[in-house]
Amino acid sequence: MAPGPSRPPPPSASRGSGLRQRRLLSDPAAAGNDAGAPTAPALGGKGEPYSRPRDARLGSTDKELKAGAAATGSSPTALGIPWQREPGVEVMDPEWRNHARELVRHEELGRWDALVVMSGDGLMHEVVNGLMERPDWETAIRMPLCSLPAGSANALAASVNHYSGYQQVTNEELLINCTLLLCRRLLSPMNLLSLHTASGLHLFSVLSLAWGFVADVDLESEKYRRLGEIRFTFGTFLRLISLRTYQGRLAYLPVGGAASRMPTSPALGQGGPANTLLVPLDQPVPDHWTVVPEEDFVLVLALLHSHLGSNMFIAPMGRCAAGVMHLFYVRAGVSRTMLLRLFLAMEKGRHMEYDCPHLVYVPVVAFRLEPKDRRGMFAVDGELMVSEPVQGQVHPDCCWMVSGCVEPSSSQGPRQMPPQPL
Repeated sequence: MAPGPSRPPPPSASRGSGLRQRRLLSDPAAAGNDAGAPTAPALGGKGEPYSRPRDARLGSTDKELKAGAAATGSSPTALGIPWQREPGVEVMDPEWRNHARELVRHEELGRWDALVVMSGDGLMHEVVNGLMERPDWETAIRMPLCSLPAGSANALAASVNHYSGYQQVTNEELLINCTLLLCRRLLSPMNLLSLHTASGLHLFSVLSLAWGFVADVDLESEKYRRLGEIRFTFGTFLRLISLRTYQGRLAYLPVGGAASRMPTSPALGQGGPANTLLVPLDQPVPDHWTVVPEEDFVLVLALLHSHLGSNMFIAPMGRCAAGVMHLFYVRAGVSRTMLLRLFLAMEKGRHMEYDCPHLVYVPVVAFRLEPKDRRGMFAVDGELMVSEPVQGQVHPDCCWMVSGCVEPSSSQGPRQMPPQPL
């Protein structure tokens, strides 16, 4: 996990104390082991991102981009006030699972302008949950975050790359694009998914919750991590050979008028924003929820963003609105051949064109999934979670991410500063 370059101080802070520092959180294992994920790429050519259309620029001139990247002093530009001197950066290397979570939970965030996470999606998951576990979580979660891809899937970075209007790229090209976005210092609000389990676990997801086929491929392919992103393709073929089905009950609250009927459950509002759409797991879902009649699934996927990997464009229907997530599920009975076609087409986001009757997509604001047994695994942002009843609600625009924000999720639009400085 790596704290990143700092953003310029707010006007109120720039008169006296000068520029605050930035903190970079990096995962040395992810950056060093994954194929095609160099840790120190050179910026390209004249400051243009890789594979970007010539008529769609970063929103500034090449000169301004170079000024932002070099963090040198100059007169104010359309991008805002540039850094007046070389920003301070502190690199933190988490040494064990959830170490980054602990570090962020106890860090004095007022010393930093931004947290830059150079790793895969799992480390950003730890950082966000660490922020949400703090007593001052309402302020802490507004700390600007940046994802620099150095893992296997890099789904969050790929989604930000897509929202910023860039063409789909991987590896070094994706890292360069995200680095250039960091130089621009534009922030975009992002949704968070609050999850509650039957055992009492409460956590937050920045990307996805997967059950069944997708989770199996993600978690079982960990042993092939040195292959980089190709590990997922290899894992997909292995799981297709012995295709499984999973029994469970799925219910959701779709986007629409029914969402205004909100049961209040104070017990689910502890540690973060209140989950006003949810009732305790030992109670049935409200009558206005939709209960899926089928109970045999190949996969269920709740997704907050466009990508599930840098070359897995899962949600081509557009960025979710504030407080909304994508819900996909595949019913049992789909053939191996069709499932393979769907996964191959996901690279370009064309899987929905097959009009497969077993594949269902619904935009939702909340869901509940209750496995009937312990078969299968849950993956939350790529991290293993015990298979047990779980439910979740989307909270709109909770955190701020570095993004080009061509495709905003809400009326808040991009900012060059967080809502209020820490």
